[in-house]
Amino acid sequence: MLLIGLGSVLCSGAIYAQATLPEQGPLMAYVGTFSSPLKEPLPTQVDLPPGNGRGIHIFQVDRKTGQASLRGELVLGTSPSCLATNAAQTILYSANETDRVEPQGSATASVAGDKQKHGTVSSYAIDRSTGELKHLNTVDSGGAGPTYVSVHPSQKHLLVANYFGGSIAVLPIASDGTLGSASDVKVDSGEIGPTRAVHAAPGSFAFSGHDRTHAHMISADPSGQYVLHVDLGLDKIFVWKFDPSTGKLSAAEQPFVALPPGDGPRHFHFHPNGKWFYSIQEEGSTVAVYDWDSQVGRLSIKQTISTLPAGYSGSNFCSEILVSPDGRYVFAGNRLHDSIAIFSVGLDGALRYETEEWTRGNYPRSFTFDPTGEFLFCCNQRADHVAVFRVERAMGRLQFTGQYLPVGNPSHVLFVDLGKN
Repeated sequence: MLLIGLGSVLCSGAIYAQATLPEQGPLMAYVGTFSSPLKEPLPTQVDLPPGNGRGIHIFQVDRKTGQASLRGELVLGTSPSCLATNAAQTILYSANETDRVEPQGSATASVAGDKQKHGTVSSYAIDRSTGELKHLNTVDSGGAGPTYVSVHPSQKHLLVANYFGGSIAVLPIASDGTLGSASDVKVDSGEIGPTRAVHAAPGSFAFSGHDRTHAHMISADPSGQYVLHVDLGLDKIFVWKFDPSTGKLSAAEQPFVALPPGDGPRHFHFHPNGKWFYSIQEEGSTVAVYDWDSQVGRLSIKQTISTLPAGYSGSNFCSEILVSPDGRYVFAGNRLHDSIAIFSVGLDGALRYETEEWTRGNYPRSFTFDPTGEFLFCCNQRADHVAVFRVERAMGRLQFTGQYLPVGNPSHVLFVDLGKN
């Protein structure tokens, strides 16, 4: 069931660039959530508190003020927790982070001989005049608990990270935006890191994923020649060569880099110049800074810096990391400390801690810039709202606008500009 008017859209790990937006045409924000079905049986839940979302919540955003108005909901009980769009912004993809398949889906939720049920990924056509979503198809994600999706720069493949399956998958994208069966699946393996992170704050009991392999994020580098993914349980960042003609992955010359034991890499983001790479560690509460050699697909560590203010003690779980559209600042999310740490970027890509901003809610799972970089929308998962901040770009500070968007267990915001041709 889709209740829709003019709405808002999207969230992804794409590289941001400064944009001059047309004055006409609505700007939409789609908010992915952790959601439960309206009837029994309940799906496998992946986080707490579960199920307060109703699927994909749709808002229309005022470009000048950041004010957002609810325009509809795509009601789903599948926890569409991460959203991505193609470059033309005509198709929306959702990672469905349960093993439940909605009636509109066409996927088989489990694979014969596999003891662990798989999740699914869905595709939707975006009506460019209204923002309405129309379901196209749903396919197997190649593992359990798909937590992240991104579109390869070629626009011909969708990349999927399966958190509970400890696997990544490449799904072909047809000319009409529908998804095909996986052209490649890689299952992570290796020694699981310790439950105590090397860089954890004093008194920390932060433990989330060092019980098994957990692929948490996957994305191509800016050139599209390489695909990188992180496994939180293995404390590794993997680097793959990508063949766009076959949709196959093969190990790069440097197949992985290892993070300090127990620190748990979660998300990453490339600098707009394509030369610097920033990885955030969930349990170690750090940002690791790397130089990226796009010619051979090599990461070289240059700095590790805490996301927490000096003197902090206790538990904290890092979440999102984003480079500002102008490349001058890096923003890093802290859950339990409930803040966004703000770093300035030096001439060599190294970071300097500047300050932090309270997220105005509990457990900030992710945050996203609007297309101009003027506003930041923060998903406070356990507070059941999205808080909206204005970005003071001269100093990289965040100013709370006073606006909360009521959304149950928000996970991800994705913007779609319906005024863009």
